[in-house]
Amino acid sequence: MTEETQEAPALPAAAPQAPIVLVDTLSAFHHALDDLLAASGPMAVDAERASGFRYSSRAYLVQVYRTGSANYLIDPLAIGSLADITTTLGDHEWIIHAAHQDLACLREVGVEPQTLFDTELGARLAGLPKVGLQGVVEDVLGMALAKEHSAADWSTRPLPEEWLTYAALDVELLPRIRDEIARILTDSGKWDLAQEEFQAQLSLSPPAPKTEPWRRLSGLHQIRGSRALAIARELWEAREDLAQSTDKAPGRLVPDRALVAAVVANPSSKRELAGLKEFHGRARRTEIPRWWNAIERGRATEDLPETRAPSEGPPPPRVWADRNPEAARRIAASRDVLASLSDEHDIPAENLLTPDYLRRLCWEPPVPATTEAISAFLREKGARPWQIALVSAPLERAFVDAHQSENPATAEES
Repeated sequence: MTEETQEAPALPAAAPQAPIVLVDTLSAFHHALDDLLAASGPMAVDAERASGFRYSSRAYLVQVYRTGSANYLIDPLAIGSLADITTTLGDHEWIIHAAHQDLACLREVGVEPQTLFDTELGARLAGLPKVGLQGVVEDVLGMALAKEHSAADWSTRPLPEEWLTYAALDVELLPRIRDEIARILTDSGKWDLAQEEFQAQLSLSPPAPKTEPWRRLSGLHQIRGSRALAIARELWEAREDLAQSTDKAPGRLVPDRALVAAVVANPSSKRELAGLKEFHGRARRTEIPRWWNAIERGRATEDLPETRAPSEGPPPPRVWADRNPEAARRIAASRDVLASLSDEHDIPAENLLTPDYLRRLCWEPPVPATTEAISAFLREKGARPWQIALVSAPLERAFVDAHQSENPATAEES
């Protein structure tokens, strides 16, 4: 007789306990600052953008909460600069979930933390099984958090009531999550390294712009030859110009598949371009002269791109065995070492050492690859002191093992 499988009881739904206040006047903004200043504990901050709808990555809503205050949902479109948040409350600890996603748009409106607790990063370092806000709320608070509005168009005005509730929960729950993660980090001896990581987030440089960003075009592998690639580049750049000028997401104007289809079809006239079944929609039809001019520029240019993208670092590790066998052995041995350290310290391997740093180190290591040389290499790339202290000596041993696996005689001599 088989036992019936019982489903786990549903978690109670998270609901705001503090009042929700939409701040869209200067007087309301100043009142919010006074209330937040009188409240207690760290300050939770979040931002909502309109990714996938707008070209810009600006913040269309900034949520701020402290224990004892209301949930303040501040509209930067109505208020303008929010720098008074920084000057009034900048000396408090700020809690942000996945700060790397929000810091740029917060800074754009004048919101600049000085001391940070990143609950997403803290969850990783604490070894929690899930690090997204929804998963952390479930595991840490035992509540269900709805995330159906995470991909909404937050440039919409007026904002629907249910969106405001969603936005409020994104900050109201953070102080409780912060305290539980801090307890785990302290109990496991990771508090100091977590502080290093949190503060490092505040000084991280934005990623360097791609030298040929048009190569991100989805489906580009279908396009063969330098001339066709030049046309694809011109179409991509024409779309970028239109997207930026209209503040619309490029893919909403013309999806990648339509641009690729236009290149592959190689139309002989505007009419033929407009007749492509993949090339439909308002922006595609009304802007036909724009797209046709881009095609003609691509056909006429003498600035032809390389058929392969220029290298901005080591090649993918999957090809190392053929191109650089010793580097392939180094990265295999290094990954084994990091996996062991990950298990030992209950920290994901990618947080022990940024994967790009590992690839660069294994592809072209310092000679000789001593612990000191590896430490200097990683420090120059941007690794934190705790990471360097934890991984440098084990990586030196991994490199020795990789070399000896190629040269058994060397192992025997040693």
